[in-house]
Amino acid sequence: MAAYRPLSDADVHSKRVLVRVDLNVPMQDGKIFDATRIERILPTINELRHGRAKIMLLSHFGRPKGRVVPKMSLGPIADAIANALGEPVFFVDDCVGHKVRDAADALKPGRVLLLENTRFHAGEEANDQNFARELAGEADVFVSDAFSAAHRAHASTEGITHFLPTFAGRAMQTELDALEAALGSPAHPVVAVVGGAKVSTKLDLLSNLVSKVDMLIIGGGMANTFLAAQGKPVGKSLCEHDLTDTAAKIMKLAKSASCEIILPTDVVVASEFKAGAASKVVGINDVANEDMILDVGPDSIEVVADKFAAAKTLVWNGPFGAFEIEPFDKGTVAAAQKAAELVQAGKLIAVAGGGDTVAALNAAGVADKFTYVSTAGGAFLEWMEGKELPGVAALAARATA
Repeated sequence: MAAYRPLSDADVHSKRVLVRVDLNVPMQDGKIFDATRIERILPTINELRHGRAKIMLLSHFGRPKGRVVPKMSLGPIADAIANALGEPVFFVDDCVGHKVRDAADALKPGRVLLLENTRFHAGEEANDQNFARELAGEADVFVSDAFSAAHRAHASTEGITHFLPTFAGRAMQTELDALEAALGSPAHPVVAVVGGAKVSTKLDLLSNLVSKVDMLIIGGGMANTFLAAQGKPVGKSLCEHDLTDTAAKIMKLAKSASCEIILPTDVVVASEFKAGAASKVVGINDVANEDMILDVGPDSIEVVADKFAAAKTLVWNGPFGAFEIEPFDKGTVAAAQKAAELVQAGKLIAVAGGGDTVAALNAAGVADKFTYVSTAGGAFLEWMEGKELPGVAALAARATA
């Protein structure tokens, strides 16, 4: 597990505390339609308010590529944070320079100031040390609370840690502790679910997991590539036929690592991919040429449920089928509900992450019943792939500095 200094170790009273959060929230027509990331930073902000810190929030939003793009301003998000806190949140339309200096000078203990989008400056994504020094210039302490941005070596995630005492915020700490419980030093047996459309996007993930978990359940379109590698018919399903040799190598690697790979034994097929399309369940050897595999069947879900029941730890990334369209969401929903049931009974630690995964668990109504659901997309995936995350490595480096 990466070492870090927790927020409780920081002396924040009357100090200017710069907090890197992730406010890259989904918006439509100027309105936030998922405030999860705002909700998750509230414990850190409230702890700092209670400690009478002068709080300055730092975040990116969108991809303005180093230019000022008004529609990517963080200004509108200040009101959402204020509503969540029940306290005013001040906003300044830059993240460095005299405007920030003036606003910081005026900030009183326990109050919150939101700075403008860090990506309006090219130095952010370039991890320019001069820009990082400017970001740090008006602060006494840095708190890293954006795991979802930790896979980027940017000025506000890694560079800034070289200039200020650095601590992990509560959201970051919760995420790191959950990930440690899932793959760092988990309770065995460990089962992983990896779904999604393509094997090609998750080669590193699959290769890493077979050496760490006891059971690997493969779902979604990528399962079709593994089935094809076994000589099974997949009809006109999504399948990367050019990667069947790679799938075979992963299965061989899993066998040598004593990792059991679980693939569907029955599937739901249809002749077209659309809501309400006529569908049927067939055995995995009975997929016809005109069939599209769009979900796992009931026998496969029973197998998945049994594997969940036999495990002590579950790591989940990706759906079992085309969960966005009924009736092809049944497999994912049933599996999610079984996992949630085991978690609530105290029999399973279940950690999930990835955009489609979060959406699927929300659709199943169980996101709040898992042990932990990560809102991080790329960072969660890279962590599962076994890659070092610069923002986390920086916390570890500063913990021993």
